[in-house]
Formats: sequence, C-alpha cells, structure tokens
Amino acid sequence: MATSEGLTAEEREAIKETAKERRRPKKNDAEALAQAIADMPEGDRAIAERVRALVTEHAPELAASTWYGMPAWKNAKGKVVVFFQAAAKFKARYATIGFDEAAAIDEGTMWPVSFAVTELTAADEDLLAALIRKAVS
Repeated sequence: MATSEGLTAEEREAIKETAKERRRPKKNDAEALAQAIADMPEGDRAIAERVRALVTEHAPELAASTWYGMPAWKNAKGKVVVFFQAAAKFKARYATIGFDEAAAIDEGTMWPVSFAVTELTAADEDLLAALIRKAVS
C-alpha cells in the first residue's frame, strides 16, 4: 500500500536501509550481506546463497556488501556490479538477479540486466556464472 508520499512501506524501508549502509564502516559490509541473506525466507535465502557462492567463485575480486538492504557485490571503485533482490523484499512473485551499470555485460545495442528467478537450475547457474565472469572482465 502506498503512503501519502507515493512510496510503499517496503520502498520506505529500502531507503532507510540505504541510509544505514552509508553510515556503516566498510569492514562490516560482508557481515551485512550475510545478515541480509540470513533474514530472508527459505526460498529466497536458498537462491541468494547460490548467487553468493557463484559470485565468490567466479568473481572473487568483487566485495560483498548490501544495496538498499539487498545482497550486492561491488567492484574496487565501490560500484555495484551484481545484486540479488529477494521476492519477499517488495512482495513480488519472483526474486531478481541484476547487474548494475558497472557490470561489463554489454552486448550489441541491447542486453538484459535483470533476471526473474524462482529457483536456480544447473543450466541457470552456468548462465549466471558466465555473466558474472563477463561482468568483471
């Protein structure tokens, strides 16, 4: 339900999370990511754990963090490359795995930067691993 300012309660909470992230010492970013995943409902948490494992394996140079309270991984310049949005975050029917502008996944004049996900199959993980590697190349 939207408030009088036009934001949902979930959107207002995401803005509050962003303010906390900006005040948090950078050394606590990995802890914040782990906590964000731990706080998710089981289905979202399972997918987020797989995303974390894939990012760790295929792009270890990315730093764990959070972004609007969501698990995210940043490059050395502090720019978000990959993020995970739980379905429960905004009461959506699917979770989202996304790549922000810092991700080098450009292909031609149009390419996908966000994927809806309800579970991760082996084929999905292979595609995601390839995109993660490309994102940091």
